[in-house]
Amino acid sequence: MAFKLPELPYDYNALEPYMDAKTMEVHHDKHHAGYTAKLNAALEKYPEFYDKDIAVILSDLSKVPEDVRTAVRNNGGGYFHHNLWWTQFKPNAGGAPGGALAKAIDAAFGSFDAFKEKMSATSVGLFGSGWGWLAKDKSGKLVLATTPNQDSPVSSGLTPLLGIDVWEHAYYLKYQNRRAEFVENFWNVVDWSEIEKRF
Repeated sequence: MAFKLPELPYDYNALEPYMDAKTMEVHHDKHHAGYTAKLNAALEKYPEFYDKDIAVILSDLSKVPEDVRTAVRNNGGGYFHHNLWWTQFKPNAGGAPGGALAKAIDAAFGSFDAFKEKMSATSVGLFGSGWGWLAKDKSGKLVLATTPNQDSPVSSGLTPLLGIDVWEHAYYLKYQNRRAEFVENFWNVVDWSEIEKRF
């Protein structure tokens, strides 16, 4: 079975005013759909990969045939990251995490506010297109990371928990060049119960 574009778990306008309906529609129906189609096309000659989890494929790209490795890294990353992207939001969310995740954030960053400030600055400061990540390393410790383009944290042995997409397609229709404002508003729709599950 080829990789499938997941449905958006809410309406295009569900995250207004922080993420606008037009951006959501283009981001999901064009960009995410494009990564999905190009990933499937790249693996047509190697259909055995269709049965594997995309995170498993990305965790060891040396196992992907060399002639399609770059296409799988780019489009597989785009596919995987956007699968995480849509499910980390819900309307009327935001706030702060609880439980074990809250304790781990305090331990790693001093406080939730300090973490938010640091992750925002890291994401806003990324040159060009890419992602800012809250991830877990192999020892279970929380770390901040950035990846250029659609390179994936799983390729470096990290488990992504929360991602900030700073490709211009994620925000340009509403925010133009105001990446910092987009990132500031991002926090208003984070579904911390989903991030706690990933943790």
